[in-house]
Amino acid sequence: MIDVIKQQFKPGMGIQQKLNLTREFLQILTLKILNEKNFFEQIVFVGGTSLRILYDLRRFSEDLDFSLIGKGKYDFRKIHKSLSKEFDLYGLPFDAALHQQKTVHSMMLKFSGLLKELEISPMASQKLSIKLEIDTNPPAGWQLANTIISKVYTFNIVHYDLPSLYAGKLHACFYRKFTKGRDFYDFIWYLGKKVVPNFTLLNSAVAQTHGKNPGINKSNFRPYLLENIKRIDFVQAKKDVERFLEDKRELSLFDPKLIADTVMSVYS
Repeated sequence: MIDVIKQQFKPGMGIQQKLNLTREFLQILTLKILNEKNFFEQIVFVGGTSLRILYDLRRFSEDLDFSLIGKGKYDFRKIHKSLSKEFDLYGLPFDAALHQQKTVHSMMLKFSGLLKELEISPMASQKLSIKLEIDTNPPAGWQLANTIISKVYTFNIVHYDLPSLYAGKLHACFYRKFTKGRDFYDFIWYLGKKVVPNFTLLNSAVAQTHGKNPGINKSNFRPYLLENIKRIDFVQAKKDVERFLEDKRELSLFDPKLIADTVMSVYS
């Protein structure tokens, strides 16, 4: 398996790029296992990493995010057990601490010794981590889609459709307590694709976290975006996202005027 991962590397590739590609390989392998064990009957793929895996977004990601859709059969520990067993079979054992005390269940998969074997780090003690999170109480209104991907392995992923993913991203952009540059890189991507969000899901998400439905719809969406963009520190956002970008020149897109002008042209 080490050789399979190394095949993702190209001559002259930097350490950060190799690290990003290794993490992505493990993310794809995780999704493959979840599909084979039928866990997509219970949970579905969401978040920024889904844009990378499903739609070839040009930034890497650290986390795997899911939403629970089938509570009847859901067992977080069973998911952990299956992943642990299958990764062992692939020769990629990991340690993971499970957290189930809150609505979001999480585990941090920590791979020891892998970076040294891949000659990314000289230290066997350095670990590569992937955070897996499942929202066990997602807001209502989502719509699902199925996509077959072929990235090292070929398999099917169940996920939110693009308008629903956009709704979740808008909620993260404008209602998170801190600015996360990766969110705004994704937001710019959605603008470029001229996606219209799932307003039902967006309103449900805001109502769930802030106690009031904001009534966002097609007619008021443009002023809603323009007003919220004014609050964002895009200089800080660029610093957060830079190490995850395939092409650093795309940092020039983090321009408030450019973003506002694009909003004006995309949404009437």
